[in-house]
Amino acid sequence: MHTDAERCLRAVQSKDARFDGWFYTAVLTTGIYCRPSCPVVAPKPQNMVFHPSAAACQQAGFRACKRCRPDTTPGSPEWNHRADVVARAMRLIADGTVDRDGVPGLAARLGYSTRQIERQLLTELGAGPLALARAQRAQTARLLIETTELPMAEIAFAAGFASVRTFNDTVREVYALTPTDLRTSTTPKRPPSGTPGTLALRLPFRAPLNPDNLFGHLAATAVPGVEEWRAGAYRRTLRLPYGHGITSLTPHPGHIACRLTLTDLRDLPVAISRCRRMLDLDADPAAIDDQLRTDPLLAPLIDKAPGRRVPRTADEAEFAVRAVLGQQVSTAAARTHAARLVQAHGERVDDPEGGLTHLFPSTTALASVDPESLAMPATRRRTLTTLIAHLASGAVSLGVDSDWQETRTRLLSLPGFGPWTADVIAMRALGDPDAFLPTDLGIRRAARDLGLPSTPAALTARAASWRPWRAYAVQYLWATDNHPINFLPT
Repeated sequence: MHTDAERCLRAVQSKDARFDGWFYTAVLTTGIYCRPSCPVVAPKPQNMVFHPSAAACQQAGFRACKRCRPDTTPGSPEWNHRADVVARAMRLIADGTVDRDGVPGLAARLGYSTRQIERQLLTELGAGPLALARAQRAQTARLLIETTELPMAEIAFAAGFASVRTFNDTVREVYALTPTDLRTSTTPKRPPSGTPGTLALRLPFRAPLNPDNLFGHLAATAVPGVEEWRAGAYRRTLRLPYGHGITSLTPHPGHIACRLTLTDLRDLPVAISRCRRMLDLDADPAAIDDQLRTDPLLAPLIDKAPGRRVPRTADEAEFAVRAVLGQQVSTAAARTHAARLVQAHGERVDDPEGGLTHLFPSTTALASVDPESLAMPATRRRTLTTLIAHLASGAVSLGVDSDWQETRTRLLSLPGFGPWTADVIAMRALGDPDAFLPTDLGIRRAARDLGLPSTPAALTARAASWRPWRAYAVQYLWATDNHPINFLPT
């Protein structure tokens, strides 16, 4: 979008927050960059240039605005509804791949050469993978500086910097303040964390956001020991690259309150990225709802409760296992099956604030499970053990870098995998915004009641006009049912 100067200019002049994260405004006369909705008086048009990323602004020598804090905007929705290599690269960078494995590791995950990845990112985003990862490190550093009392040296390494000197230089360059000055300037705003070792922060999103089905789904399907709804918050354990963590997520009108307890602070950016992805916070609800509203039979559902998100997952392999456990059984039965696996094979964790007891078992741990110990029909047992074997061996890879269509094809080749299971994994684990469930009983019932075609083939044909947002149409159709997944728990 940043190449459409006229459209960008209109967004800046109207201070339209819907475009925050889509592009950034760099001001030539001040040397700073802002989000489109920055509250200061808009600069003269001839003094503005537009960039596709915060990293591109920083690379061009601009500093982040202290008023609108453009580095804290929601991420661009482009990276979550596209399946091309640039979008997959951006999801991997957000998940910390460059910090852990370098640019060669990023390229290897994507199946391209380092030069190809650098060229494609530079062309579309105005910055290469190192610059994009550096911008993320700067944002993580700022968050730790403002929300903790940690010594600066610990913050530097937790944020992924190789040295304290690099940390100091980057913070000064990006924010025009030293780390100490940055902390001093924000001390009164620092929220209390409550528990030692816990970080409290706010996760922004583009309005509107309807929390009902989002948190209702996560709470209604929560696996005991791994997830819970407590005191108005969805809480769950997280398996992370350097350790584990516990997140607590509470919906508020303008943000999601997030509390993170981590065994290793180097996992902070990954934990934040996974929480955002799980709640689909980088979606563009205005664009999605506008497209779906063109169908006159869907329009009343959207007008009644706009801004529905797709409830996703913090762990793709975990969700795939749970999807198989939930085949042809009730939500309660699926939770029971999953809880048994957790108690028998999950790693124990300590949760001083609630009732979380385990991490969901890794695929390596599940690969050693005796099939005869699984209390389920033989055919579903075979489906589950085959899936686990393929996940453990890497024959099926589920991650933020997955090619949606290729992964769906591989899942459908496994015994016991039909379109419903493959598509629900594509929708909630892989993040495909166009995944559709025309065979789902709840979808067919909702379609019939609304006057839409109720047979899978006819409904799929009608849903062509909903593309590429059919996964969101699923949420609106599901919400017509009086099921716990559609209501914010009390």
